[in-house]
Amino acid sequence: MLINSNISFINSPLEQFEVTNLISINAPILGYLNISLTNLGLYSILVLFLIVGIHYAGNNDIKLVPSKWSIALESLFASIHSMVREQLGKEIYLPFIYSLFFFILIANLTGNVPYSFTITTSIMVSIGFSFTILIAVTILGLSIHKLHFFSYFVPSGTPLALVPLLVLIELTSYLARAFSLGIRLFANVVAGHTLMKILSTFLYKMFSAGVLAAIITLIPFTLFLAICGLELAVSVIQAYVFTILTCSYIKDVIELH
Repeated sequence: MLINSNISFINSPLEQFEVTNLISINAPILGYLNISLTNLGLYSILVLFLIVGIHYAGNNDIKLVPSKWSIALESLFASIHSMVREQLGKEIYLPFIYSLFFFILIANLTGNVPYSFTITTSIMVSIGFSFTILIAVTILGLSIHKLHFFSYFVPSGTPLALVPLLVLIELTSYLARAFSLGIRLFANVVAGHTLMKILSTFLYKMFSAGVLAAIITLIPFTLFLAICGLELAVSVIQAYVFTILTCSYIKDVIELH
């Protein structure tokens, strides 16, 4: 776009989701092994350190009075524990569900920091999570029920003539979970971040247009702040939805219904 002989570049709101190399090293071993660190890898490490740091700060082993971090973590743990107990009835799955929830939560919240990278906006991460969970759930069902696990794909009371069709439908529905679980997380986070990028770019242009335009822009700016708060809520909700659906899938293969 050419205006007054100056070229104005408008960045795409989707650029924030690109996975880029930050450091790349070619090692002259094993056929010139390439070692690279991407923004996805960097923020994955950062999220891991944040999770460890938060739990270290919430450690209350040597304190008589619990800190705010400790109270917050205990409340969060109690909520996840209650969800697992109500959905599954077995606490053996609690470490996995709690770790999954906390990783997605911190990854989503970290992505709300300006100029940061959101791990869950990578389709490789979201779909990778869902496919891994589906494979693990399938292995769990086979280990518990052996060949009886395949009765999950044949509803009780089904006429023999309809068995092939219903098996195909149930199998497709079962495999679709791997896509729906990851795409739900991916789409919601990407949509929210894209909207925030578009609005922030528009508000920046308006604030830079002059004093009168800046004063008028205060009205949509309040709306933008509300959307930022909504995006924080979405970060928490999506982590909760992902984990509760995971609990539901585990329950299905345990009880075969």
